[in-house]
Amino acid sequence: MMRFLPVNLDALLVELEDLPQTLALLAALQAEPVPGVEELVPAARTLLVRYRPSAVTQQALVAAIAGRTLDRSVERAGTLVEIEVDYRGEDLDEVARLLGATREQVIAWHTGSEYQVAFTGFAPGFAYLSGGDPRLVVPRRKTPRTQVPAGSVALAGDFSAVYPQQSPGGWQLIGITQTPMWDLARPVPALLQPGFRVRFVDATGWPARPRAVASAPAPVEAHSGPALEILRPGLQTLFQDLGRHGQAGQGVSASGALDQGALRAANRLAGNAACTAALEIVDGGFALRSQGDTVLAVTGAAGPLTLVDARGQRWPQARGQALALADGECLEIGAPEAGLRSYLAVRGGFAIAPVLGSCATDTLAKVGPEPLRAGDRLAVRPTSHGVVGAPELPATLPTLHETVVLDVVPGPRTDWFTEEAVALFAAQTWTVTPQSNRVGLRLAGAQPLARSRHDELPSEGTALGAVQVPASGQPVLFLADHPLTGGYPVIAAVAPHHLDLAGQIPIGARIRFNPIRAFAPIEP
Repeated sequence: MMRFLPVNLDALLVELEDLPQTLALLAALQAEPVPGVEELVPAARTLLVRYRPSAVTQQALVAAIAGRTLDRSVERAGTLVEIEVDYRGEDLDEVARLLGATREQVIAWHTGSEYQVAFTGFAPGFAYLSGGDPRLVVPRRKTPRTQVPAGSVALAGDFSAVYPQQSPGGWQLIGITQTPMWDLARPVPALLQPGFRVRFVDATGWPARPRAVASAPAPVEAHSGPALEILRPGLQTLFQDLGRHGQAGQGVSASGALDQGALRAANRLAGNAACTAALEIVDGGFALRSQGDTVLAVTGAAGPLTLVDARGQRWPQARGQALALADGECLEIGAPEAGLRSYLAVRGGFAIAPVLGSCATDTLAKVGPEPLRAGDRLAVRPTSHGVVGAPELPATLPTLHETVVLDVVPGPRTDWFTEEAVALFAAQTWTVTPQSNRVGLRLAGAQPLARSRHDELPSEGTALGAVQVPASGQPVLFLADHPLTGGYPVIAAVAPHHLDLAGQIPIGARIRFNPIRAFAPIEP
């Protein structure tokens, strides 16, 4: 039986009885796609469906999905991947104790069964492996580790997995492998793809071999034409564009600019296509020098913008318009008076290599170009077309002096919270803490949100703008670099028309959530 839950105005969650049903529905929707569906993110017992409302209504989509049968058998792919494991993990003894077994029995059960890649998520190349020995069922750790080494082989529930890179994690670690799960030098970076078969081989005590280092594509060669030299990168400056969509099968989220309207405006002013990569600059303290003649545009946050000519004279500039810089002139971006992120586009675009089809830097997944540093020289692509746009009026931006109201769509797990917590979520003011970043805004309120259900939520897909509530009861508002799947209930999601606003909220600002409708499952 399918249950349909709201996620946002452009996404819903299909809840099923088990993993085989989830994979059967996924296979059915992949074999005969529903027009307007843009992305499917499978998980343990759910399928996150992101769609284009202009192409299909929510009710029509639900009806189309509800009509699918779940008796389709999912064929195992012919690809078999063997992974050598040194079974001396930190939690091996604890796993044996939980299962009432010996270390040797745990190893024998883990190597004696063939797994299948059910779905991916959490991090690029992180595959959830199902179908192992039914005796290997263990809970997550009560307290997650802040750092799990790359290559760690782990168990949680009835799944097994390998951590592709060093990251936080709460799974039970039973061993480690030197086989890289994620390598951008491969045609398909993720070693394990949905449907692949996996067998673990006991390599404990085998001679150690150096771990292969994941490599990135070679950068585009610098052009001999104009360039921008970074004098001061400020707090953080990244390349961003509209994101790398369609990579959920490898566990990669879209990422991209947090204020996509500002990115589009900067490119329009500079005469570029909307998808052209620009610089996303956090806070102020940024400065660059033009090498050759260039045309720039700065949008996003409001604040000082200063042109410094070759003689050192300083000239205030307006944002939201095209700026011509002569050879040797500098542009400085000061601390914002409103908003947090500025977007700087250059006519012609930057000569950088896309990674998986995008130049966006995903700070969680560590995909895309490195953050900029002082001394970096950014080559500018030549252009012979494009019309420089007219000046634009600035958008309304959040400040520290007023409460920012964000429209939210309740769901999909609003009913995991008490009625008092649901009311408190909207009534209480939340403060953006310094632990916030591109992954999400970590919020603090006077009263935490209490749950009505305390059982463990199986991992499920998470959408951009999702407000996830961990055990602390203090919400996290997921931004562009959020993980594809998560294991904490999501009480609501920021409506699409307020996502750009959320990306501009500064540290220390106050937020209030405004539910635009009541929570209720979607009736087929």
